[in-house]
Amino acid sequence: MSLSPRDAKRKRQNYMRESWANNQEQQMPVWRRWWAAAEERLRRSASRIITIAVKAGLPPRYAGFRVVRRESPRDNVERMQRNGCKESRWELVHPGVVANNPLPINISDRQSLPDDAGWWGYSMRGVVERFSGETFLAQFRDARIISCLDERGEFYPAILSNDNRAIDLREIVFRKCHAEVLAKTRLAKSVPRATWICERVYDNHSHWLTAHLPKLCLLQDRGALGQVLLPERLTKTMETSLRLLGLDPAQFQTFKPGEILNIQELTIVGSDRFRSELLRPVREKLAPPRGQVASKRVYISRSKAPRRRLLNEDQIWPLFAKAGFERYHMEDLDFAAQVQLMSKTQVLAAPHGAGLTNMIFCPPNSHVLEIAWLGFPNPNFYALACAMGLNYSLVGADGNGKSSTLLERDMIVDPEKVRSALEGIELFLANSNAAAE
Repeated sequence: MSLSPRDAKRKRQNYMRESWANNQEQQMPVWRRWWAAAEERLRRSASRIITIAVKAGLPPRYAGFRVVRRESPRDNVERMQRNGCKESRWELVHPGVVANNPLPINISDRQSLPDDAGWWGYSMRGVVERFSGETFLAQFRDARIISCLDERGEFYPAILSNDNRAIDLREIVFRKCHAEVLAKTRLAKSVPRATWICERVYDNHSHWLTAHLPKLCLLQDRGALGQVLLPERLTKTMETSLRLLGLDPAQFQTFKPGEILNIQELTIVGSDRFRSELLRPVREKLAPPRGQVASKRVYISRSKAPRRRLLNEDQIWPLFAKAGFERYHMEDLDFAAQVQLMSKTQVLAAPHGAGLTNMIFCPPNSHVLEIAWLGFPNPNFYALACAMGLNYSLVGADGNGKSSTLLERDMIVDPEKVRSALEGIELFLANSNAAAE
């Protein structure tokens, strides 16, 4: 059974934290080790006492919000309804479902796919039968939204109910930084009504396209965009994508990351990032079919990126050039040009990176080739290709050098693996064309 994304990430973080702590402990004098152990026992005892007190009814603010009780949105709504709160509502849009996805076209045995779930909660092997979570709308009375920025400036939101329970979603989780914001901030912005769509790192290219635009498309189709809250500052991609949807960014309510919002009537949209029912409308709205046959072969280069570069790209590029590919750097194209390019693309190839997210604008049955280091396998682009109805190939590369995180490591790929994958795509396309005739 696979762990949830939050539990998988927490398990990996705990392992790294314990490894670092053990290394530090071995370098301490004996008296320091004894003192550190005593401090740790005292800290754990205090934490247990606070936890018991909060569960018994102590308001979390008296404990500096170091301990809060957690609920899923559905559990909170059901509990509030039992207590007579008619304003709490739940609407299921898409039920949870187990997918039946194809293997990558260059892999014949599912067991040969990596089975490491990492911090994503599912593995590449698990994509074949991945569980897609529910899409839902939930409404709460007198809720609070707290947001914080980490040391890298990345955005993390949390939601507290009117009785100070954390309402946790897939990418909205109450963290230590939220307790610090609550302890330091006395003023809050009051909002009568709002619809919340923002998740962790909303300004990341991949997260915006796969987790946020689908929610906006859903709300647009339901005529429910009027109360949506968006960040005060938008990236160029965010702003352009809104305009491509026919929306004026200036018409939305806004918030500042780091402030506390007291919302009288809050609606949240919960979703899975890789549901075809949510993702495909993004393609239909931003890159509708125009009667042209997609024929371009595009290679996205990461040579200008600070991380996850393909270090021997110059060595393998002749293979792609011979196969009819054109090389692009997404940094050189604005978002509208990226969408237009993808809408004409029949085969898209790239090292693992955010640029691959643009596959959502490729026509159905296009082909995606991902080059990835499988020492820390990320299944998201495989899952995305399946959700979009695209054919997918995977080429394993070797990690090279060291980086601050495994996810950012540069790569070197064997040219023969690339050659074999390209030949497999050519054969697949030839067979598909023959079958069509």
